[in-house]
Amino acid sequence: MTDIQQITAPELARRLAAGDPVQLLDVREDWEYAFNRIPGSRLCPMSQLPVWAAELDPAQEYVIYCHHGIRSMHACAYLRSKGFTRLVNLIGGIDAWSHEVDPTVPLY
Repeated sequence: MTDIQQITAPELARRLAAGDPVQLLDVREDWEYAFNRIPGSRLCPMSQLPVWAAELDPAQEYVIYCHHGIRSMHACAYLRSKGFTRLVNLIGGIDAWSHEVDPTVPLY
């Protein structure tokens, strides 16, 4: 999984502020998404990823995140195995986003 592209939280914040056309996918569970999220993200729980994958556009660029970046790496690997090529993992997940970009996003 080391060949999966990665991005830091500050780099992602810059891309979003610049209006880059990336789709944020949150692969955490429903209760985690309800607690906090990066604005504009779409919930695609890891447990339901095979179902969601059929609804996603393989040509779209996706930045995938979870709590700390582990589940999202697995999600990237799974989606890559299904033919997706424009996948980026958020290093440190939403925890890094809260620490490095937006401290108003609650930690858990």
